Amino acid sequence: MNSNMEKPYVVGIDIGGTNTVFGIVDARGTIIASSSIKTAGYPTAAEYADEVCKNLLPLIIANGGVDKIRGIGVGAPNGNYYTGTIEFAPNLPWKGILPLAAMFEERLGIPTALTNDANAAAIGEMTYGAARGMKDFIMITLGTGVGSGIVINGQMVYGHDGFAGELGHVIARRDGRICGCGRKGCLETYCSATGVARTAREFLAARTDASLLRNIPAENITSKDVYDAAVQGDKLAQEIFEFTGNILGEALADAIAFSSPEAIVLFGGLAKSGDYIMKPIQKAIDDNILNIYKGKTKLLVSELKDSDAAVLGASALAWELKDLKE
Repeated sequence: MNSNMEKPYVVGIDIGGTNTVFGIVDARGTIIASSSIKTAGYPTAAEYADEVCKNLLPLIIANGGVDKIRGIGVGAPNGNYYTGTIEFAPNLPWKGILPLAAMFEERLGIPTALTNDANAAAIGEMTYGAARGMKDFIMITLGTGVGSGIVINGQMVYGHDGFAGELGHVIARRDGRICGCGRKGCLETYCSATGVARTAREFLAARTDASLLRNIPAENITSKDVYDAAVQGDKLAQEIFEFTGNILGEALADAIAFSSPEAIVLFGGLAKSGDYIMKPIQKAIDDNILNIYKGKTKLLVSELKDSDAAVLGASALAWELKDLKE
């Protein structure tokens, strides 16, 4: 009997700034058990790892024990696949370089791999979602920031240091908006959910036309508010999406030029804004793309449920992990 049959499950752990979610996943991508803890509130990363394991172990035991788990995959901000460490993550409570993969491996005795959250999303999409069977695609996550995972010839692109593929920090507008990374004009300052809210505030301040968004205190506006207004026919809200989609489409036309992907898969709340955002993105791609690439790259929306995607993506890493080690 081969080890695949004996070890039918993997574990996915998604480490977010607020919550850490973990689940046991089967080969079909069904989460058969899951739970979560708050990420903050532990003075050290070691105490945090203890707490994750304390909550994860009962789930593992209830589903046949450690012997049924092929591996653990972890998705985390600033996660480095090569080293299994999280390095200088601005949104996590612990500073410096944290050897988290080793911490979980020591505590549970299960081989563990770790990567950044956008790469995990890409691997999840390739294993269980819209990119099944694709060897070349780019995953773009539109959340608080803009993340990306780039797959070429069936492999995640990690670069020589483990950190390749940060399309959110490609400059979309020279000398543009200040980014959390300290530079100006990064794509994520325009095309993240946060960027959309920022655009809304700018548009409202610079213009006098009526808008439903004027009923909300400017500093409280979210990208969801912009979507709700757009659906109700609000012209200004629709223009915010056009502005956002145009910048994203320009950047994607550039991304296509270097890796000629079969598809670009968009993930996150903004991707669910339908035609309001997809039409401007597609138009900007078409207007800015090199002739030889015209019409060759599909623009898709993720097939993974938002709530499950992070855990599924992280877990998908673990299927590959055992292949590497065997």
